[in-house]
Amino acid sequence: MTSDDQTADQPAVQLDDQLDELLPATRRALLHRIAVAQREGRTPSLVAGVVRDGRLVWSGARSMVDGHAPTPDVQYRIGSLTKTFVAVLVLRLRDEGRLGLDDPLGRHLPGTAADGVTIAQLLAHSAGLAAETPGPWWERTEGTLRPELADLLEPEGSLKHPAGRRHHYSNPGYALLGALVEELRGEPWGEVLRREVLAPLRMDRTTLLPRHPHAGGFAVHPWADVMLPEPLTDTGRMGPAGQLWSTGADLARWAAFLAGGDDKVLGAESLAEMRRPAVGPDDAAWTSCYGFGLQLRREGGRLLYGHSGSMPGFTAGLWVSEDDGLAGFALSNATSGANAPQLAAQLISITAEHEPRLPEPWRPLPDVDDELLALTGPWYWGAAPHLLRLKADRVLELTELTGGRRGSRFRPRPDGTWIGLDNYHAGETLRVVRRADGTAGHLDVGSFVYTREPYGPAEAVPGGVDPQGWQAF
Repeated sequence: MTSDDQTADQPAVQLDDQLDELLPATRRALLHRIAVAQREGRTPSLVAGVVRDGRLVWSGARSMVDGHAPTPDVQYRIGSLTKTFVAVLVLRLRDEGRLGLDDPLGRHLPGTAADGVTIAQLLAHSAGLAAETPGPWWERTEGTLRPELADLLEPEGSLKHPAGRRHHYSNPGYALLGALVEELRGEPWGEVLRREVLAPLRMDRTTLLPRHPHAGGFAVHPWADVMLPEPLTDTGRMGPAGQLWSTGADLARWAAFLAGGDDKVLGAESLAEMRRPAVGPDDAAWTSCYGFGLQLRREGGRLLYGHSGSMPGFTAGLWVSEDDGLAGFALSNATSGANAPQLAAQLISITAEHEPRLPEPWRPLPDVDDELLALTGPWYWGAAPHLLRLKADRVLELTELTGGRRGSRFRPRPDGTWIGLDNYHAGETLRVVRRADGTAGHLDVGSFVYTREPYGPAEAVPGGVDPQGWQAF
């Protein structure tokens, strides 16, 4: 196992040098959940934690050895959580103008069997590429067996589905994204990751290869309580799909970053783009889908984003609940049994149920523009009533009073218009159309006209209004 001793329920790592602990009943419930997971999942060890509002507030660990459990400084392999890091590197390149997400891969990395698929499709696993490399299985064999990019995909038959039509998970697709980063940065993707992401976030214990102290990976026999060591492979060119090792302390920092962004690494708007569904989900119940490098998952009435991970000997999971201001992570060192992604989601639920998020206090605006204040109140799209509210930073919020989904928030632009941020009017322009005396006559949102009275004034309504006006029948 490892040489570091720690009691199983001891909080061990802090962000910003301060640990804001949870209530004793919450800590006990979390400890009980991971203890059950370690026993029932028959995993040699596991480490887990909860992050609240960007701060690690609880960490715990369990081990098969009495009085000996991993600290949050012990490395575990995190498998496909690696993809979240690669996606951030690609979005950084996009934000710098080095590439466009709609660019075909071949424009920047020519000569592969995926030349025609777009970077966005690779990020979202919608390129239609094969799920795995040509044999042997890459996760359990050394990367020296696949030294060239051409070894990652079959030259013919690598497209299993039409590009852009459906989600089909592809590990080679992320290996190609790692190669794309190398091509545009001119150095290995792991070094780019260390300099551009890990160092600014102080994630010094996240590495391509294991560093002491680290957990060994094991398979546990399905019908007997015996174990088999798993190989700790260097997957080479397939590394961007699942090579990274990390710790509980570092994943707490990564969760805080995924929750709020960091302008030194990637801003909040680009992170929000990563967690938007990029292709329609396969299941009608919409329990899971994929964005750009982030999985989305519905669990216990909550929408979570993050990623699961597995490699021979290890499972991992990290999820963020934006609404709750919480994140949970779990790491185990068994190939199967302990469901670390499910455990990470359950830690969020337990914390939220024991200690629901307190809403921010209501505060008045620090200043107000009288012209904007005059815009607030009821507006009508035809006969459908809406309400326009003024929020902080001159943001306008339009809501449909009948409970529909055409409401949106609008951010001001320098030219005196507003841009829609979400829902039906996302990306559309809101203009205030003024009368000759300068007062607001109506609102125009992408050709939708909102008036102060239902279908009035008539001259503002597209198509006009029956000259007899409202009538009784």
